Amino acid sequence: MAFSGGVDSTLLLKVAKDTLGDKILAVTAQSETTPPLEIKEARKLAEDLEIEHLVVETKELELLEFIKNPPDKCYFCKKLRFGLLVELAQERGFFYVVDGTNSDDHHDHRPGGKASQELGVRSPLREARLSKREIRLLSEKLQLPTWNKQPNACLASRIPYGHPITREKLRQVDAGETFIRGLGLTGQVRVRHYGDLVRLEVDPENLKEMVEKKMREKITLYFKEIGFQFVTLDLEGYFMGSLNRVIH
Repeated sequence: MAFSGGVDSTLLLKVAKDTLGDKILAVTAQSETTPPLEIKEARKLAEDLEIEHLVVETKELELLEFIKNPPDKCYFCKKLRFGLLVELAQERGFFYVVDGTNSDDHHDHRPGGKASQELGVRSPLREARLSKREIRLLSEKLQLPTWNKQPNACLASRIPYGHPITREKLRQVDAGETFIRGLGLTGQVRVRHYGDLVRLEVDPENLKEMVEKKMREKITLYFKEIGFQFVTLDLEGYFMGSLNRVIH
């Protein structure tokens, strides 16, 4: 199972454990595009569920098609990652590779789904027609700690299409989001990287606090220290998939 430690894959892993016992292997991909905290949380969840868990290194930044950052870059990433899972499944004698895609995921721009279909990856939650809301309700009923976890995506999704993806940009994005969360703000945080300019997205209810003088000065100073020249705040607030607007 492709296991990110998010809401969907954690529910699927729990149900698989209850149904199949030890006949399952959780695999988490780790690369520069993955926030380190996500890896740590995935390890803890698999340990708590007493499931065999592997963290495998993937090298998306060696793929020219990926680092050029076209709108379908996720296809190349998923092709690499799921290709490794298919090979691992064959080596270990597993019949299926599965992921946590749900029935709502087709509403967003998700070229990675094409790669998973080409490789024969199954998506039990989608096949069961479970929506995100239903998955959260079931997770809460099963007392899973992820039932109300905020959605997250790979760090590369913070870089606008056509802007090359680099290790330095990914490092800046992760550092910036970690800093903002450390200020005590609740809800979503996104650091959108436009070269010398950074566009910050937070939940609308946090906008007022972000522009208060002490907070504003602290944030501006930090982002300039890590390499940005211009620090901006999106007045619309956080919007899932906001960078996809340019392709619709």
